[in-house]
Amino acid sequence: MAPTFGTSGLRGLVTDLTDDVIARYTLAFLHACPHGGRLFVGRDLRPSSPTIAGVVIEAAREAGVDVVDCGVLPTPALAQASLAAGAAAVMVTGSHIPADRNGLKFYVPTGEITKDDEAAISHAYSDGSAPQGEARGSLSQKDAIADYADRMVSALGQGPLLGQRIGVYRHSSVARDVLESVLSRLGAETVPLGHSDTFIPVDTEAVDPETRSRLAGWASDHGLHAIVSTDGDGDRPMVADNAGRIVPGDVLGVLTAQVLGARIVVTPVSSNDMITHLPLDTVHLTRIGSPFVIAEMERVLAANPDARVVGFEANGGFLLGFTATLSGPLSPLMTRDCLLPIVAPLARMATEGKSLSDLIATLPSRYTAADRIQDIDTTRSAEFLRQLDTDPEVRSEFFDSTGAVEDVDRTDGLRVILAGGDTVHLRPSGNAPEFRIYAQANSQDRANDLVATYRDRVAAMVR
Repeated sequence: MAPTFGTSGLRGLVTDLTDDVIARYTLAFLHACPHGGRLFVGRDLRPSSPTIAGVVIEAAREAGVDVVDCGVLPTPALAQASLAAGAAAVMVTGSHIPADRNGLKFYVPTGEITKDDEAAISHAYSDGSAPQGEARGSLSQKDAIADYADRMVSALGQGPLLGQRIGVYRHSSVARDVLESVLSRLGAETVPLGHSDTFIPVDTEAVDPETRSRLAGWASDHGLHAIVSTDGDGDRPMVADNAGRIVPGDVLGVLTAQVLGARIVVTPVSSNDMITHLPLDTVHLTRIGSPFVIAEMERVLAANPDARVVGFEANGGFLLGFTATLSGPLSPLMTRDCLLPIVAPLARMATEGKSLSDLIATLPSRYTAADRIQDIDTTRSAEFLRQLDTDPEVRSEFFDSTGAVEDVDRTDGLRVILAGGDTVHLRPSGNAPEFRIYAQANSQDRANDLVATYRDRVAAMVR
């Protein structure tokens, strides 16, 4: 399958991401989008990422664009650096998907590319369009991680995590070192866990049972207040409480929004709908993917530049749209970030002398669960979802055993509201041959049961 744009960036099998394909997409991006004369380049820890980054750098330089090589770093650290410099950026990463796949995330000088930008890049790629520089671009290096860490530490102040013993699941997260450093500088005692020199695809939105078991064991064995980690490129957080139980990313988003004093929240339709029951000015629900969240946040800010708006996704990636004040100012960062939704709830936990589960207990009682089916037949999955969407009888029969269908939301995929308030949301992944199943209910057991039930039913239809 040829590389394609999904919910966030270009993705494809490494075998399909040939030097020619990577070079042509780099040139198409530089031709179709503003770049300010410079391109910042970063990469994750996948085995294929150094080679792909090298191709991106060489293609840009040959086109007359100056390149700043930022090396191995989290995606939000690269974005922060390029935004501050008024430059474009390319992050070489496949995020949370397996190591046999990789991809490119593109940033213009004002932030993440839009869906319109994606279309323009694809058109330029098909045409073979490329910028024509008069001279070969220069190459320099930059340590962008230090500024990324300093932004968070200066905002949180001295010692907000004193007395906290925090495990850091290192696996192959590109953020593992900066995460330990920031937590230590904020006063926490960090315990490194599970370091791996082999790439491990960690999906913060669908953590596998083996990982959940390891987290519970580590929490007990080391007497931890929490365990933290991220996905592969460090734009999605993973947090577990003192029992090793995963805190869903959208719950982290709610807790973080409260710490920041946000008044407007933008989040995809797949997020926990507890957010609609909180005392906020407005909640905007979007399609899944950071480009849609960013576009809506930009619309809010265009109407009111002083809006205290934030965005987050069910995977936990958090976007800050205003200058927040904690112990010090925290500047906006309109791209998915892992650090803020990790440290903000931990700081609140320490300040209030509560556990993460205590903090969550103060929120509306609404529970989510999610899972995915991998290696699907994309043609079959599209036809299956089309039938459910267009034929009420097929839809009613498919969902009948768990409740009558009361309403349908087609914002992204098919989200079915069942009698009693349960929801089941079915959606093919935009980044890989996977199918996502989300559920919401008034108890965690019920949400888990719904996901398990529909995972088996959907798998029989899409494989």
